Amino acid sequence: MDRAFILQCTPLYINAMGLVLRLCVVGVLFSLVIGLFCALVRYYRIPVLTGITGMYIELSRNTPLVIQLFFLYFGLPRVGVTLDAFTCAVTGLSFLGGSYMAEAFRGGLEAIGKGQIESGLSIGLSQAQLIRYVVLPQALAVAAPALGANVIFLLKETSVVSIVALADLMSLAKDLIGLYYKTNEALLLLVAGYLVLLIPLSGLFWFAERRLRYAGFGH
Repeated sequence: MDRAFILQCTPLYINAMGLVLRLCVVGVLFSLVIGLFCALVRYYRIPVLTGITGMYIELSRNTPLVIQLFFLYFGLPRVGVTLDAFTCAVTGLSFLGGSYMAEAFRGGLEAIGKGQIESGLSIGLSQAQLIRYVVLPQALAVAAPALGANVIFLLKETSVVSIVALADLMSLAKDLIGLYYKTNEALLLLVAGYLVLLIPLSGLFWFAERRLRYAGFGH
């Protein structure tokens, strides 16, 4: 194991980790918005939109992220739409993540008893107030474990964004192996980079889930 090589390349991996983290944060935020919208549409069975969101979820969940990125980065320019690599990666992650978040939110929404909704309506709450004060807090608490798992899943899925020429962790490892033939060192740094990102994230969601349980949500 070449320690000097590891120390020399560590800053490169730190920069790549920053890119992965930015991709994940932006992609997750858009995924949550898309997922919540789709879940509410399907929960309230809004005409037309229910069918459209259902088709989107099936399409997104049944096509690999690699294919989606290929379409965004190489396919769209043929019809006059050109996106930079970062935008393509965020769009792909959001498109994929939105469907998984939608299913997680839907599970949380369906866990809410109909009696609570009827009680809220009986005391004069509007639909907006009902969603804000009754439906969403409980749905988020129930869906929290699945949402956390989806965030971790999306972070790991960033390993394929090198296909659109982004210098992520995986791309950096492959380049270093190709240039210097330091396979063990490059892979060690690759694994360490993902662990540094994933372990704190897993701990954060574990802590948040426990706090929600102690607060009495999700029961």
